[in-house]
Amino acid sequence: MRSLRVRSPAKLNLFLHITGRRADGYHNLQTLFQFVDLCDELELAVTTDGQLEVTPPLPDLPPEANLIYRAARCLQAHTGSTLGARIHLHKRIPMGGGLGGGSSNAASTLVALNHLWGTGLHRQQLQSLGLTLGADVPVFIYGHAALAEGVGERLQAVDPPQPWYLIAAPDCHASTAELFQAKQLTRDSKLLRIRDFLAGEGHNDFEPVLRERFPLIDRCLTLMNREGAAKVTGSGACLFLACRDQADAEQKRQSLVAKMSSFDIAESAVSWKIAKGRNDSPLYTGELSRPDFQPD
Repeated sequence: MRSLRVRSPAKLNLFLHITGRRADGYHNLQTLFQFVDLCDELELAVTTDGQLEVTPPLPDLPPEANLIYRAARCLQAHTGSTLGARIHLHKRIPMGGGLGGGSSNAASTLVALNHLWGTGLHRQQLQSLGLTLGADVPVFIYGHAALAEGVGERLQAVDPPQPWYLIAAPDCHASTAELFQAKQLTRDSKLLRIRDFLAGEGHNDFEPVLRERFPLIDRCLTLMNREGAAKVTGSGACLFLACRDQADAEQKRQSLVAKMSSFDIAESAVSWKIAKGRNDSPLYTGELSRPDFQPD
């Protein structure tokens, strides 16, 4: 049977403004998504028995709660496909850090199985399915850097600069649901135009809350600001710095690691990644082309 190996990239939120609370309890936001070439990889093989197998199991997560499994089951239910799949995940993106690894895995699963199973959904349909799995899933299916509004589902393609990034993953977990409920969270930030962002405007509304609740994040941001303008991605806990090139990112990493003890940060408390910004998703390479967009 047919098989496919695909890349499942991380994303950064170059800014994230919460612009209001909706009647349904969710929040409206505006954010700028950009991919980076820090990627998980998925190996997918078609089976004829309709069964779904995802390996390896993720820690403390029942198999049926895994976003990869849920995405595959969602596509089966929506299309009536009787085919199944064996899916193996090679995990490289830090989990629960605001880099979108789980959402990216779900999107890659939908796109790859739509191709392998021959279910023929166009991009708008796949994005709508993805939205039922999570607000960040549609942009990974969309496949291009985008300005997002609403809960993150209204996407407009943009082409910001594509620097190298130094990414820090502090050893702490920030609950998105709890952060959205924080009383001190700003919920009335203004909408930006792209030219405003390129002129240096934009922030992440979660940053002050994260600084207050997580001393490690506060210390890491203070440390990283010695080398540039550090930012939070998503609802944390990962942080990033834009760099001139790969060598500059490595130099900054070495400089920051040397200073960690002065900021009361244990070396083991933070892991570091260096990755190139990408406006086109690494998902759509080789056999897997970007699905067509066909308006209803």
